[in-house]
Amino acid sequence: MTPHPHGPRHTAPPTPPAGHAGHAGHAGDAGHTAHAGHAAHAAHGGHTATGGHTGSTGTEPDWDALAVHLEREAELKVPFLEEAAAWLHDLLGPLDVTRVLDLGSGPGVTTVALAHAFPGAETVAVDSSAALLERARARSEREGLAARITTRAAELPAGLPDLGSAELIWTSNVVHHLGDQRAALETFAAALRPGGVLAVREGGLPTRFLPRDIGVGRPGLQARLDAAEEDRFSAMRAELPDHTRTVEDWPALLVAAGLAPTGSRTFLTDLSAPLDPVARAHVRARVERLRESLADDLSAEDLATLDTLLDDGSAEGLLRRPDVFFLTATTVHTAVRT
Repeated sequence: MTPHPHGPRHTAPPTPPAGHAGHAGHAGDAGHTAHAGHAAHAAHGGHTATGGHTGSTGTEPDWDALAVHLEREAELKVPFLEEAAAWLHDLLGPLDVTRVLDLGSGPGVTTVALAHAFPGAETVAVDSSAALLERARARSEREGLAARITTRAAELPAGLPDLGSAELIWTSNVVHHLGDQRAALETFAAALRPGGVLAVREGGLPTRFLPRDIGVGRPGLQARLDAAEEDRFSAMRAELPDHTRTVEDWPALLVAAGLAPTGSRTFLTDLSAPLDPVARAHVRARVERLRESLADDLSAEDLATLDTLLDDGSAEGLLRRPDVFFLTATTVHTAVRT
C-alpha cells in the first residue's frame, strides 16, 4: 500500500530487532539515490544517496554523469545521515575512533556527516569516480573539514587492503554491486580494528512520490515500476563478475563475516507534499530516468502516463501537481569486531 504523503513526519522509527534484514529497496536512494543495473539506480534510495560507486561493468551507469543527481538525493537525506552517524557514535561508545572509511562515498555527503560525528578521526572518502571524489573534496572544504577528510580512489573490494584499517567502516549501497556479497563483507570486516564497527546501508523500502491513483492511466503505477526495477536489478546482479546468489539476510551475512551484530535500524526520509522546487525537480529527474531505463519493460499505457508526468506544461505534470511527495525508508545494519 502506498504510504500517505501527508502523514506525520519522522526521521527514524523505533529501532527494529537486530535480526531485521529489510526489503531490498531497489526502487529508491540515492537513494538505490539508488541500483546500478539500470539508469534509475541514481534514483535508488540508496546510492544513492551517497554514491555507492564501486567501479564499472557493462551494466553500470556513468557515475560521473550522475554526479549532480546523486549529490542532490544525498542532500535530501541529510537528516537521516546525521541521525545514523550519531547512532554509530553511540554504538562505538568509549572506543577511541581515529579513522573512518566511507566506502562508496560518492559526492561526500555521508563523509561530512561522519566527520562531524567523529571529530577526532580522519575520515576517508573512497570511490572510483574522480568526479565524485572531487565533489567530496569541495564539500569538505565548504564545511571547513578539509584538514580531517581525505579522498582515495579505489576499486572495491580489491583495493581495500591498500586503504588501511579503521574503527568505523561505512558502506552505502556498495555490496549489491559486487558479485560475491558474502566475500565482500568478509573483506570489509578484515579491515576493522578490534572493537570497530561495520555499518552496511542496504535495504529499506522503495521510494514513493505519488498517490496510488493519480487520476491518469491505470492506478498502481509505482508498484509496476517497482516490479520492473526488481527484474532489472536481478539481471544486473547476474552479469556481475563472480556473481553468487546470496540470501540477503544482512545480519546473518555479517555473522558469516566473523562479526557480532549490534543492531539494524531503519530511518525515514519523509518530505511531505507539496514539495519544494529542489525536491520536486529531483523527483522529476528520477521519473525521467525510470522512463528511459524501463521503456522496454512497461506497457504503452504506463509509458504514456510517465510522459504526462514529465510534461512540464501540464497540470498533471510532476512540476505542477500538488500531490508530489518524497518518502523512503533506509536500513543500516551494524556489527562489531570483537
